[in-house]
Amino acid sequence: MASVSVGVRVSVCSSYPSLALSSRDVSLPSSSSSLYFGRKIHRSSFDADLKLRRTKPVLAVINSSRVPELDSSSEPLQVFDGSTRLYISYTCPFAQRAWLARNYKGLQDKIELVPINLKHRPAWYKEKVYPANKVPALEHNNRVIGESLDLIKYIDTNFEGPSLAPNSAEKEAFADELISYTDSFSKAVRSTLSGADSDAADAAFDYIEQALSKFREGPFFLGLFSLVDIAYIPFIERYHLIFKDVMNVDITSGRPNLALWIEEMNTIEAYTETRQDPQELVERYKIRAQAEAARP
Repeated sequence: MASVSVGVRVSVCSSYPSLALSSRDVSLPSSSSSLYFGRKIHRSSFDADLKLRRTKPVLAVINSSRVPELDSSSEPLQVFDGSTRLYISYTCPFAQRAWLARNYKGLQDKIELVPINLKHRPAWYKEKVYPANKVPALEHNNRVIGESLDLIKYIDTNFEGPSLAPNSAEKEAFADELISYTDSFSKAVRSTLSGADSDAADAAFDYIEQALSKFREGPFFLGLFSLVDIAYIPFIERYHLIFKDVMNVDITSGRPNLALWIEEMNTIEAYTETRQDPQELVERYKIRAQAEAARP
């Protein structure tokens, strides 16, 4: 029963609540990035091509149907019994990536969702399931795979359902570039939220706006919905809400591609099923920010 954790990126939640970032030094792409193609938003027949599970935009989140989180008082699961389980936290953006990939591929009956309370996590989770004691983690074929960016690729490769992989060499190269930028993106946005760099978030969101203009099949990063959209949406979901509430800034203002991307993401049921309650999300951020400000 092996525990596998591949990759160097920070793509797990180890604390509660978390918008954890990489501490490594990374540089933000310049405004002259080759990603800008000056194209206008172009909507096409991507809905028919992808057969997206669509719904009307969902801005409220219904939590009553969600499985209760397991905490320190929960009885241990019978692990490594042949079942496939995805361990997540409802509040973790990294875990949301894997949860969304599982939902989009229609694997609700094949991959059991096991939510963990990160504030009061069960001792047996570290002892019997995943020694790293983080989420997300996937129990599959008598081993455990961690790290969200590796996990979403693993789920796409090893399970049935609509493909989330790039469908051309050009898109694959661009996807690698965008995936590599995820840490830099979050670090830049957080530096503005913390007051360290007032301009960093604008540059980061401009980079996303430009990236969304490259492929014309649809409003997603690679034109069609892919792993790249899954990698970014949990964080942009949070930043969109936090900037609007805390800083009175709409990150989509002057960024029509980003606005359309968020609009289209909110029509994908596989994603809206994973959304947090916006008010609760913002309140948790404020509590954590106050606690961090009070530290000596």
